[in-house]
Amino acid sequence: MRPIGRTGLAVPPLGFGAFKIGRNQGVKYPVPYDLPDEAAVGRLLNSVLDLGCTLIDTAPAYGLSEARIGQAIGHRRSEFVLSTKVGETFENGQSTYDFSAEGVRTSLERSLRNLKTDVLDLVFIHSNGHDQQILLETDTVAILQDYRARGLIRAIGLSGKTVAGAELGLKWADALMVEYHLQDTSHSQVMSQAAAAGVAVFVKKGLSSGKLAADESIRFVLGNADVTSLIVGGLNLDHFQENWNTALKARSDQA
Repeated sequence: MRPIGRTGLAVPPLGFGAFKIGRNQGVKYPVPYDLPDEAAVGRLLNSVLDLGCTLIDTAPAYGLSEARIGQAIGHRRSEFVLSTKVGETFENGQSTYDFSAEGVRTSLERSLRNLKTDVLDLVFIHSNGHDQQILLETDTVAILQDYRARGLIRAIGLSGKTVAGAELGLKWADALMVEYHLQDTSHSQVMSQAAAAGVAVFVKKGLSSGKLAADESIRFVLGNADVTSLIVGGLNLDHFQENWNTALKARSDQA
């Protein structure tokens, strides 16, 4: 378990990315998949928690994901760190972005309801690629800081797409979420800066959206001491358990 900055929260080396339980349209995965039904989602999420994976990552951009998490494991809310996002929403087969003050507040209140919780552990800004514009020209950060001050959010951060955005995030974020894998190490330096500053580093797309072999990719990502946790999704519990075991071994070897 590694800390998320100075928030008092701690997470395992591998977190469960809940994209595939809620959305299968407009995706970057090489193999198409059907959405599981409610019963299958419930079995999967509860089994993930039973493994010891206490980090669940979701977003309004993941379609039905937030509502399904609230329905399936809302009763186990005290057992896991819950990460979600603001800025992007996926409805009726289409993604839209809204970083207006009203849009961000509406998104946060909807997430609280859908996830059946009184507090969101970690909320990232879900960037559309214009990281600097979002951080410098909108009230998104200020609103997240307000919700954190009011106790409705425990930690805040940026899930961005540019190194420049990540560098700006170091000024205010408890955590950064960056793309980092065998074919893209462009964020390596800012990851080191974040770790040195006590800012948690979460890695997304560590398997390049399913294009890279899991075992080698997980070992590569978690072999970097600056990484707090790697987010990996999927619908097959056996595959996730294999990835979980690989992650534990990789972190153990590092220690």
